[in-house]
Amino acid sequence: MLETRAPHRPARPASLRACGTVPARRIALAATVALGASLVVAGTARAGAWAPHRVIVGYRPRGSAGVRREDVAERADLAAGTRHWSHASARTHVTSRVVRLPRGESVPAAIRRLRGRAGVAYAEPDYIAHATGEFYPDDRGRANVKRGWERQQWNLLPGAGVNAPEAWANLLTDHRAGGRGVRIAVLDTGVAYRDYKRYRVSPDLREARFVDPYDFIAHNRYPLDRNGHGTWVASAIAESTNNNVGLAGLAYGATIMPLRVLGAGGTGEESTIAKAIRYAVAHHADIINLSLEFVPSQVHSARAIPQIVSAIADARRHGVMVVGAAGNDEARQLSFPARVKGVVAVGATTKDECLANYSDTGKGLALVAPGGGSDAILPHDPACHPERVLPSVYQLTLDDPPHWSKFGYPGFYIGTSMAAPEVSAAAALVIASGVIGRHPTPDQVLKRLEQTATPLPAGAAGPNRTYGYGLLNAGAATAPLAVPASR
Repeated sequence: MLETRAPHRPARPASLRACGTVPARRIALAATVALGASLVVAGTARAGAWAPHRVIVGYRPRGSAGVRREDVAERADLAAGTRHWSHASARTHVTSRVVRLPRGESVPAAIRRLRGRAGVAYAEPDYIAHATGEFYPDDRGRANVKRGWERQQWNLLPGAGVNAPEAWANLLTDHRAGGRGVRIAVLDTGVAYRDYKRYRVSPDLREARFVDPYDFIAHNRYPLDRNGHGTWVASAIAESTNNNVGLAGLAYGATIMPLRVLGAGGTGEESTIAKAIRYAVAHHADIINLSLEFVPSQVHSARAIPQIVSAIADARRHGVMVVGAAGNDEARQLSFPARVKGVVAVGATTKDECLANYSDTGKGLALVAPGGGSDAILPHDPACHPERVLPSVYQLTLDDPPHWSKFGYPGFYIGTSMAAPEVSAAAALVIASGVIGRHPTPDQVLKRLEQTATPLPAGAAGPNRTYGYGLLNAGAATAPLAVPASR
């Protein structure tokens, strides 16, 4: 069985287990710019991607279309209060103007109307450009120095990590810092989210947002962590950021729904998981994170876990995205429930941008994200160096259960359990950003994450069974869209 904690932990009697760690033997600035006709107004562009009350109109020279420019502008339609700013256009023999719209007319409606008029060379939004930049918070980490988090959280940095600084900057520009407004249900060993009797809140979760907690093992409203795994996962998603304390969470503005489905030993039953999935759906979760797996030798088909399969299908019908850890068995097929249809299966990579030696792979793998540990033996991937000693991934969590008031940065957390919440958090950032619309479906969010992932191995032409679509890139996933015009 897969051990997730120190040897003093009780043995796991059930077939379900937390998906990390692996066995010890494996070691805003914004500027308004006119972009001409290279972009198009569409439902795919995010709210706030253009100035809301004006458009840029390019006019052909007088007489080129047999009409006067004054007729083209339709002064009666563009009403009192309309103002024009003229400037030379890069387009030969075309004069452009910034036209303020009358009250009540949207930019897309104005674009559609103006593009159909004779004498109009183009009509485009006055797009808002994001200055190229990144946001590096001040969290101190173990080093206890400003920005000390960078020394531990390689998994969040550009390169081998998920490019969090660019994503954070994008969301700050969108006024949805850290994915504010998105609910993520964490089905795990519980979360140290509040003080209660012997239990203490994690020092860097005091400012985090929690909603609708429930303990499906003790059957009460206090799903407090007896293990550390669940607090690690929740912290990876939503640990407070830029507060000069601890480390950083990728979607630090998101709301966590803590649901305890695994006991102190890190195990739990199918029926419990299924109930929690349905609870998360009923309580309006946007994303469900499942950093857990069934033992492959016991559960090797979806027929073995019908309640979970049904609950996941229900989540999908209600527009809830389900993210699952691929499994830590070095297998060439995914573990369940990540292998269930509709689950976003996430494998793990190392600081070398190589597949981690424990990570399951195979058909249905969507993405990979940092899980830490050693490289797999992949002779055809030059990034892989199995002989190297590489770091784990860090988050502030329980340091010595059953002492539920002691927190630290344990170094033994590696696994696909660590990779899955990074994808859940990135999905929350995509939803909050509005980059693909105000209410994207799970499939649309997944497509965005896949299209913006960094292909692995380097230079790969398409998805493969080892890395899926590639390494999660939260910065690229939340960047503004540039869509070719369709006329």
